[in-house]
Amino acid sequence: MRLADFILQNAEPILTQWEAFAATLLPAAANMQSSGLRDHAQQILLAIAEDLRTSQSREAQFQKSVGRAPSPLDATETAAQTHALLRARAGFNINQMAAEYRALRASVLRLWIDDCEPCEADLDDVIRFSEAIDQALAESVSFFTAQVEEDRNLLLGMLGHDMRSPLQAIQMTSAYLAALNAGGKVSEAAARLIRSGARMQALLDDLTDFNRTKLGLGINVVPRNVDLTQVLAEELDEIRAIHPDKQILLNVSGDLRGTWDGQRLQQLLQNLVLNAIKYGAKNAPVTVDATGDTTQVRIDVINQGPAIGHATLECIFDPLTRGQDRQTASGAETSLGLGLYIAREIARAHHGAIEARSDETQTVFSVSLPRGVESEKDH
Repeated sequence: MRLADFILQNAEPILTQWEAFAATLLPAAANMQSSGLRDHAQQILLAIAEDLRTSQSREAQFQKSVGRAPSPLDATETAAQTHALLRARAGFNINQMAAEYRALRASVLRLWIDDCEPCEADLDDVIRFSEAIDQALAESVSFFTAQVEEDRNLLLGMLGHDMRSPLQAIQMTSAYLAALNAGGKVSEAAARLIRSGARMQALLDDLTDFNRTKLGLGINVVPRNVDLTQVLAEELDEIRAIHPDKQILLNVSGDLRGTWDGQRLQQLLQNLVLNAIKYGAKNAPVTVDATGDTTQVRIDVINQGPAIGHATLECIFDPLTRGQDRQTASGAETSLGLGLYIAREIARAHHGAIEARSDETQTVFSVSLPRGVESEKDH
């Protein structure tokens, strides 16, 4: 009996084995009923049987085996894709979902071989069946990861939103305590609260910006006519107040006037300078060189210290990553690892670019910004 016919005639025992295996995938399957454990398994089986009965070229078979089969014409999702979404929402992990397909492949072939004793002429059915399973698995994995990514982004968005109200209460209370001038100990405690609140605010801002980029919204910019000489100087004054023991130099040459979002560029500069302070040589200055020419402005943030390895430079702007060769002076980390990523996204939102280079003498982060940029809302 051909494998497609066997699947159609023996769907129930195949589904029984699927259900029994799915029930072992704990803890997600602990309280699931039969219908949930069998979720879309019958539709997946029918699709595979139909695929086996369809004439296909060798090229079409290969494309299917690597997950590039044509999309169905009569449905927005395949059964495998819908199955993946429901498994993700039910709390299964991706390894458990992949294991279902491995178990399905093994059980179908085992039942077929035991019942029908296929001959060498049926070998093509085995190959075609494996390709169909691989296609269904590829569809499921793609949709599963997309669902997990969406859920994570929603969680980050809600977390960032819900934490702002209690943080604002902390900041207002600490400012009130500082204004009371009720003695040295109270003033010191209030100052610590204010600094901690500012760090938490920066983390939340980074989290919100990261979430926007992962949702495909990008960094929001509101360009206005600004003079970067003033914008950069104001931001460096604030950083110097936070790090009074660190020498931070600003060198300006050329015309720095243009159309940018000044607050966003202050955020970009802050991320780069704080990164330079964190990883640069403790007793060496951080230098900011800003140069304007006819078409663009270039900002270089320079620090001395150990060279950054090539492998780290390759991924230094990736989110939530740090190179193993990047050690802070204290060894402690107080950020999410998003500063350089957000700096890059701010530069991109201004249609600019950012790059990093490093050797034994210095590390330089260079930002190039065209003089005019349209608001994201204008697109």
